[in-house]
Amino acid sequence: MQQGEGGEEQDNEEMRRSMQDAERRSLEGQGWGIHRGATVLDERWYIGGYFHQTDRHPLTLPTPWAEPSSSSSSSSPQKHGTRSLSTTITYLLAPSSAVGVFHRNKGRTVHSLHRGRGRYVLLREDAPVTGDEDEDEANGEGRGRGRSKGKGQATVETFVVGMDTQHGERMQWVVEGGVWKGCFLETRDIESDHGNGFEGMLISETVMPGFEMEDHEFLTRTKMEEMLTEEQTQELQWMLRENHPELPSL
Repeated sequence: MQQGEGGEEQDNEEMRRSMQDAERRSLEGQGWGIHRGATVLDERWYIGGYFHQTDRHPLTLPTPWAEPSSSSSSSSPQKHGTRSLSTTITYLLAPSSAVGVFHRNKGRTVHSLHRGRGRYVLLREDAPVTGDEDEDEANGEGRGRGRSKGKGQATVETFVVGMDTQHGERMQWVVEGGVWKGCFLETRDIESDHGNGFEGMLISETVMPGFEMEDHEFLTRTKMEEMLTEEQTQELQWMLRENHPELPSL
């Protein structure tokens, strides 16, 4: 007997909740996740993963920018004039939601790792171009730099977030406003104890000036194709929001 679409959706939702409950118990057993009676798993984020806002600075300042991002929600508060001095969230990637899709904010964001391991990918559109690119490409030395000559000149940077700083992993990193970022859990960290015995990545993010939804923008495939080479687009397009219909709506 075949199950209807409604039954399949219910089963998927029950499976997701079961995984979420297991992750919550694991976090609480390790002393993580409690913030004023709520856990970081209480709120699924529209970029992927889970979050909980832990601070919004009471002071405000005039916004450095005047116009909202093109992808801002019409239901978001229209606070073009001022911003909080800063906002801070706790953010978690877990096996049930292991990808943070490409997006960017207008504010500068300081990230700090608490526990676990993951990989970040940054895309910068405004990388300066020097006269060495043609020579490097002719010598075969331009590969892997993330340069896309004639298609936005974007650079691609990727790094591992983790506790093993002696081998290049980062415990703190800054993403400037306007830089596209995405993150994900690597398979080996989910399927083994390589992530310090913690199946996920738990971090804090402090945005300055404070975050508002209208200052946020998702990367589209069209924009990605303008920035990157065809090969780079094929490699990274899976991190676009349009390829993750399971994420909550804005």
